[in-house]
Amino acid sequence: MKRVFLFLITNLAVILVLSFSARLLGVDRFLTSNGLDLGMLLAFAALIGFGGSFISLLMSKTMAKWSTGARVILRASNEDESWLLNTVRQLSKKADLAMPEVAIYEGAPNAFATGPSRSKSLVAVSSGLLRSMDRKQVEAVLAHEVAHIQNGDMVTLTLIQGVVNTFVIFLARVFAYALDSFLRRDEDESGSPGIGYWISSIAFEIVFGILASIVVMYFSRKREFRADAGAAALIGDRRPMIEALRALGSIDAGKLPKEMAASGIAGGGMMALFSSHPPLESRIAALESAR
Repeated sequence: MKRVFLFLITNLAVILVLSFSARLLGVDRFLTSNGLDLGMLLAFAALIGFGGSFISLLMSKTMAKWSTGARVILRASNEDESWLLNTVRQLSKKADLAMPEVAIYEGAPNAFATGPSRSKSLVAVSSGLLRSMDRKQVEAVLAHEVAHIQNGDMVTLTLIQGVVNTFVIFLARVFAYALDSFLRRDEDESGSPGIGYWISSIAFEIVFGILASIVVMYFSRKREFRADAGAAALIGDRRPMIEALRALGSIDAGKLPKEMAASGIAGGGMMALFSSHPPLESRIAALESAR
């Protein structure tokens, strides 16, 4: 489960950097110079919110390679690499996509796809996945990742994250302004907000950002069902995808770095609301009931 958590962590970091830079440049003082200007604040929040999410999207492929140590296959050096390239090429052709970069990384069974657009994407599989599954199952996993690219899931997620970021930044400053006004209720309130505003706005951004990830994770779980169905359509048979999911359930699927956790084929977890993937049993049941 790698792609979305990398996106989320990168996004949160970018948002905090942009917000801090705005404070240093005096933007917050401008927004609060004559009381809190909600219209201007909303425009500012949208600019920072969508800016942060799109910067994260543009960085997604580079961050994925860096965080996993993935090695892009430029020229096949063995039979497995040749098979991987040919399989991804065939699946991409069926999905009417440009050939993505294909990479291998060392680790327990997992795979992910990422990239800023359908034409600039990356599909990566772990060495553990190649060792623990037969080729029909690996093909189904690759089809699942290609389906993510075909569905434009990263761009969709970016737009959702942009909306969420906008409300996080907006609400954080509204709550911070209210808290600062309460703390200064016995002082002259005609001046600029005090230290309480600066500290609490950062704290609220972090807290609201974590809570907002529940919304993003909800959409992430929905897209997994679509990618499973897309994989079955690309292969022309749902059974390989079902068998691949069953195989993942019987082995110790590798954990991708937290910041990339939602990118992989395997996911789920104890905290259901913060899980990027539905339970494997639910995904298998959805495929079995599909017509």
